[in-house]
Amino acid sequence: MNVVDSCGWLEFFADGENSGFFEKIIEDKIELLVPTISIYEVFKKIIIERDENEALLAIATMMQGRVIDLDLNISINAARLSMKYQIPMADSIMLATAKMHEAVLWTQDAHFEKIEDVKYTKKKVSR
Repeated sequence: MNVVDSCGWLEFFADGENSGFFEKIIEDKIELLVPTISIYEVFKKIIIERDENEALLAIATMMQGRVIDLDLNISINAARLSMKYQIPMADSIMLATAKMHEAVLWTQDAHFEKIEDVKYTKKKVSR
């Protein structure tokens, strides 16, 4: 199973330098888990930078995976992971979701660079 961090989804939708890192994972809908916090972050960013229609199209793509709601167990484990790794709330929810479903988290967020069961690639800056 796989979880793509919000930054990975945004990279994919923008066809950024690292979009290929996330493409095969996103296209494998059977193995794809999508935390609701990711839907929130992606929708918000795309609606700000583009428009609501583009944001809704992105969410429709994300919903082809298995959407994972934020529940009590994920919340508690996310808080523990946030303290352990000193990572922000949304990042800890992504990681907790992945860990609770024995999934790999795919990201280009440097907060995750040295965390076990995370596939990290350094964000490339476009010129």
